[in-house]
Amino acid sequence: MDPVSVPDSLITAGRSERSLRHQALWRRAAFFGLTFLTSLTASLLMLDILKVNGQTLLNALALPLFFVLFTWISGAFWTAVAGFVVRLVGRDPAVLQPPRLASQPLASKTAIVVPIYNEDTVRVFAAADAIWWSLQQQAAEQSFDFYILSDTRDSEIASAEVAAWSALVTRRGAAGRLFYRRRSDNVGRKSGNIAEFVRNWGGAYDYMIVLDADSIMSGQALVSLAQLMDAHPDVGIIQTLPLLAGRETLFARLLQFAVRLNGSMLANGLAFWQLSESNYWGHNAILRLRTFAQYCALPRLPGAPPFGGEILSHDIVEAAFMCRAGYKVWLVPEIAGSWEEVPSNVIDYAARDRRWAQGNLQHIGVMPMRGLHWLSRTHLLTGILSYVSSPLWLLVLILSSIVTCIQAVTGHRYFQPGAYSLFPSWPQYRDGEIAAVLTMTVIVLLVPKMLGAFLALRDRAVRSAFGGAPKILGGFLLEQLLSIVLAPTMMLFHSEFVLRALLGRSVGWDAQARGDRGITWREAYLRHQWHFAIGLVWGAAILVLAPNFIWWMSPVIIGMLLSMPLTVLTSRADLGRALRRHGWLLTPEETAEPPELAAAAAARARRPTETIEIAPPAMPPHAPLPMVAETPVYLVRSASQRAGAPPRPPAAAPHPRAADLPVTDTPDAGRRRIERTRDSPHLRDLEGGIAEPELPRRPGVADPGVHPRPAAL
Repeated sequence: MDPVSVPDSLITAGRSERSLRHQALWRRAAFFGLTFLTSLTASLLMLDILKVNGQTLLNALALPLFFVLFTWISGAFWTAVAGFVVRLVGRDPAVLQPPRLASQPLASKTAIVVPIYNEDTVRVFAAADAIWWSLQQQAAEQSFDFYILSDTRDSEIASAEVAAWSALVTRRGAAGRLFYRRRSDNVGRKSGNIAEFVRNWGGAYDYMIVLDADSIMSGQALVSLAQLMDAHPDVGIIQTLPLLAGRETLFARLLQFAVRLNGSMLANGLAFWQLSESNYWGHNAILRLRTFAQYCALPRLPGAPPFGGEILSHDIVEAAFMCRAGYKVWLVPEIAGSWEEVPSNVIDYAARDRRWAQGNLQHIGVMPMRGLHWLSRTHLLTGILSYVSSPLWLLVLILSSIVTCIQAVTGHRYFQPGAYSLFPSWPQYRDGEIAAVLTMTVIVLLVPKMLGAFLALRDRAVRSAFGGAPKILGGFLLEQLLSIVLAPTMMLFHSEFVLRALLGRSVGWDAQARGDRGITWREAYLRHQWHFAIGLVWGAAILVLAPNFIWWMSPVIIGMLLSMPLTVLTSRADLGRALRRHGWLLTPEETAEPPELAAAAAARARRPTETIEIAPPAMPPHAPLPMVAETPVYLVRSASQRAGAPPRPPAAAPHPRAADLPVTDTPDAGRRRIERTRDSPHLRDLEGGIAEPELPRRPGVADPGVHPRPAAL
């Protein structure tokens, strides 16, 4: 194609893509550069502190661990700083933004899917009721269908689900739009549940919005997601920021307050440096269905669980596969109207983390897969470290305690054996370096939360939504205090989960406990008895051998000793409600409740219909969409295999991969020249059994905004 005849839209797209690559280059260089510079500075100070009185094996082990862990918290610090700057400025021009108007008609069909497993039926269908009601207020509501995808094994719960579905369809007049399907098996767990839907009915839809059993999204947010996908055919996944809401226990209210205060800032910081290679969190997100089916089917990892077998934490892997296929994955924190619930107590929170810990550790087997974007590998490594960091912190604390106790018992040797000197070797101290390391640690850990509080205080409307400045500052201090004393317990839980995985003990698949569940003293004793014993022995040893060191270890020891009463007290809903009545730990969703959350609460309080005719669940005609996992191909291969492209799926590809599309000239002549065609809308009224319709294309017409995938940055 002659350069003069290139369409204006393609020229604009090429410039936009080059700008995005440039933004990604300098932003990631700045983020990772500052992160490693911070951790390197702290580690050099620590090296000077450790070596002053002689290097030991324990010191040599502690220093690399300190570097890894300080890098971990430094990354969170600089993410928060980036998000703080973005929030001060008002918006990030390089990040995907939600549409300003929702009145534009949609050219696509979207399936909203909610996979459930032995859930609280009332809560699930109350949320579905609120979502459907909100969606009905939108002009584009006819572009959406709703699916409850049940994996429930309990027959009584399953019967309640059918009754609740039938009542909801009747009440909302949603026959033929709101469906319920229960699988006969649980192959693949949640990801297998979704994959079964895609293979049977995915062909009727362009996009799929995935929700969790406790998710609620506004109709405006759902329409905004579909509009963004229509406008950006090079995007495979858009993730919203789900805020926490709906729980009353003290523990849950602490999390809701903290996430509401800092979550948007941190999400803006993530979007700042991740850009179009962001992550997928498994729910409250939209996916391009055909691309997802073709490239995101999950393989079985070699070996047996817990490290092999079915991939548990599927979302990060699916995002990595989407980026590998040449499609963008965006985090868009500015889309309002996205919520989820949080476990109501420490025990249930830890139970959820155990599943996530094993799933994230499985990513050790995903990281070496060939073709992944380097930032996707970083996301996988980050997920692994989010749990491995706990035993590493525990190991650092144990090593520091051992070193201190040895020094306290043996004392300082003023004359070294075999050394003949008239002058003693006086002990040296590095008070300045110690103060510098402590100051850096406090800044890195506390400043991000202080920045979030500052953003809330500076805006009058936001300040009022949190209950006023005194309530923000008081809630900030209370949340900080309780977070400090609860942190040792979570460190021990996570260390236990990692150890269990290393010993080959796989986690089961149980329904997540929801609702404001209180913890009894007996349950707290059974779960925390070893935490208490560890804290008691550890603290006693330091008191006897190095009593001056006990002040440094007191936050850790106190947290372990108080693990049982803290778990019981923070699980009490009456304490949470009392704080709410007095205006503490308030969130904007409580001072001005969104209609969707109010509708869900009203639906939960509504008494079930006494007499209702339960029709057998009916699904729409099958619209198959092939979804077959590729055999994993790893980096360590023969020379011929390393030179080849990744194997294609055995099924026919309904949507061509970006790299496989016809190559045409573009203004970006120095790079790979690809013109990407847009997904055509799928035929909704497919007859049952038709494998795949032939989709119409507009020959010779390029979509605005179509551009090649940026080179790896």
